[in-house]
Amino acid sequence: MILLLDVGNTHTHLGLADGERVRKQANIRTADWFDQMAGRRVKEFVKGHSLAGAALASVVPRATAPIRRCVKQGWGVSTFQLTAKTVGNLGIDYPRPETIGADRLANAIAVKHRYGAPAVVVDFGTAVTFDVVNREGNYAGGIIAPGLSALTTYLHEKTALLPAITIREVHSAIGKSTREAMLIGAVHGYRGLIRELLLELKRELHSPSLRVVATGGYAGLIAAKLPEIQQVDPLLTLEGLRLAWIAAHR
Repeated sequence: MILLLDVGNTHTHLGLADGERVRKQANIRTADWFDQMAGRRVKEFVKGHSLAGAALASVVPRATAPIRRCVKQGWGVSTFQLTAKTVGNLGIDYPRPETIGADRLANAIAVKHRYGAPAVVVDFGTAVTFDVVNREGNYAGGIIAPGLSALTTYLHEKTALLPAITIREVHSAIGKSTREAMLIGAVHGYRGLIRELLLELKRELHSPSLRVVATGGYAGLIAAKLPEIQQVDPLLTLEGLRLAWIAAHR
């Protein structure tokens, strides 16, 4: 089995995969890498399986060393780290490839493999990212915008009277309470943001039928009323990591 680690700012997404697909998935807090809690949770996640190796995509550089130690000490295998230099199954059409987040490369690898090109991945994480694979099958760039929870948390933290809210579906366009008004602005407004950005991408790519795949925490919620998104694929980033590890070990 291959241990997959997609390290985000808030959560680390764990996966166990074989030569065909991701077989198991779980999440831990990224902050736990800095107090040794993560190592115990990863060992419990892998328990009962032998590892051929590990693949890492990280946007938190200081987590890299403890992850490598955890994998080496726990299973005696090395960790392949996905970067623009190590990616072996994706062309890159981008001025400074070293600045591309590894999770974004993983998304591009997976969407190209599973859905073809051109395509765009919308990843709903702490930030929402749009990653474009062009007609030639190369990573071409994308868009970064504030994540849904970041927007609502900012409103709560920077105002005296606006509460913290739990993101959920809302069916009205007129709020009858402060919480409901905030939900409408967040959920309906966020769908408007996504719709407009996808429209601009379709225009620039001259692709009105552009394949759009969503992944990440709020993908299911936002995509539910956005016909512009054809597919929700929760394991897309981990699948890209799996494919990158296989390409590197051929």
